[in-house]
Amino acid sequence: MNNKIIALYEAHDVKALAELLGRMNVADIAEQLTELNEQVAVKVFRMLGKDKAAEVFAHLDRDTRRQIIRSITDAEVGALMDGLFVDDAVDVIEEMPAGVVTRILANVPAGKRETINQFLQYPDDSVGSIMTIEFVELKTEMTVREAFAHIRETGVDKETIYTCYVIAEDRRLLGIVTVRAMLLADFDAKIGDMMETDMIFAHTLEDQESLMAKFRKYDFIALPVVDEEDRLVGIVTVDDAFDVQEEEATEDFEIMAAMSPSETPYLKTSVFRLTKNRILWLLLLMLSATATGAIIAGFEDALAAVPALVAFIPMLMDTGGNAGSQSSTLIIRGMALEEIAPRDAGRVLWKEIRVAVLCGAVLVVVNYLRIVITGGTQLMALTVSLALYTTVVLAKMVGCLLPIVAKRLGADPAVMASPVITTIVDAASLAFYFLLASAILHI
Repeated sequence: MNNKIIALYEAHDVKALAELLGRMNVADIAEQLTELNEQVAVKVFRMLGKDKAAEVFAHLDRDTRRQIIRSITDAEVGALMDGLFVDDAVDVIEEMPAGVVTRILANVPAGKRETINQFLQYPDDSVGSIMTIEFVELKTEMTVREAFAHIRETGVDKETIYTCYVIAEDRRLLGIVTVRAMLLADFDAKIGDMMETDMIFAHTLEDQESLMAKFRKYDFIALPVVDEEDRLVGIVTVDDAFDVQEEEATEDFEIMAAMSPSETPYLKTSVFRLTKNRILWLLLLMLSATATGAIIAGFEDALAAVPALVAFIPMLMDTGGNAGSQSSTLIIRGMALEEIAPRDAGRVLWKEIRVAVLCGAVLVVVNYLRIVITGGTQLMALTVSLALYTTVVLAKMVGCLLPIVAKRLGADPAVMASPVITTIVDAASLAFYFLLASAILHI
């Protein structure tokens, strides 16, 4: 498809290219534009109609958006931003440099500019920052017939019309009613008599992760958002919720891999930026790992007396890191899905200890037999196996507790992931290993 767009562009077949773009889905057009060079992408984008251009722009990545904003006129910027839903317009502004933001706001219609400025005041991770104000409002005294007439009149500018919101004169949220329910009801029925009043909603300052839990639990298409006085101020649609979920998951993965979060796609991120995102964590982990080196240096005499001890160090460290990562990954996931809360620390610890006891027992038996079969002494096998057992139990305990502690302190649990846990467990397991070897092997 991309080759066809380029071919039609180079052939100056404007009519055929416009027809092709008219048949394509907006998401597909956005994907194609990101792969074109800047000059071609901007010219193809300008061939789109106002409404379709706004929809395509909402699907573009940050770099392509910047290219287009930088290349079009002020009038085109104003028309483009006017065609976007408010939540999409806010997203665009939040990811642009200050100079570009000034230009955008200067060309946005006054009413919309005021609304955008209100949205920009919400904290970045709050529900208010991602909600939209384009929704259908109904009154209790309306009949179904009047409601449908209202939807036909105003629905074209709304982000969704499948769920409508019933509000009082002071904008308090009274209930919700779906188009499906109205279609199946008598046209003379009152909205107030058929609306659902047992509602699930979010607050403007509520954390986005809490919002995602509600979407997962109730399978909503959209969720109403109210302020501190329970007045309806917006809604969050499921597509925006999915975007939040993707962002949160990506951020957690990057933190768990000991990297600073990045909003730019990998292939469009410079080598310098990738280095900057990784080097700080690598430096911290490298420096913290000096504790492991200090422990090994402190037991040089033991290693000199029994050189075979060195051969088992990688196995102990790897097993401890893997055991801790297993626990931390499950706990971090459980907290992300709100299956586990800090108050569950005791239950989690007790469960992980029991898992560690069983896992450790299996590993010890296999390890003991392996050492004896390959020619090791029984004392050596006992020493390594006891150290391995302790390492597994310790790693499971640390792996499950550190994310919970981080959550309790208000930090992201993902920070306490594999690299951090591995560093802690490595130092502790080696110290115990050498102390145990000194005691059992008399070195």
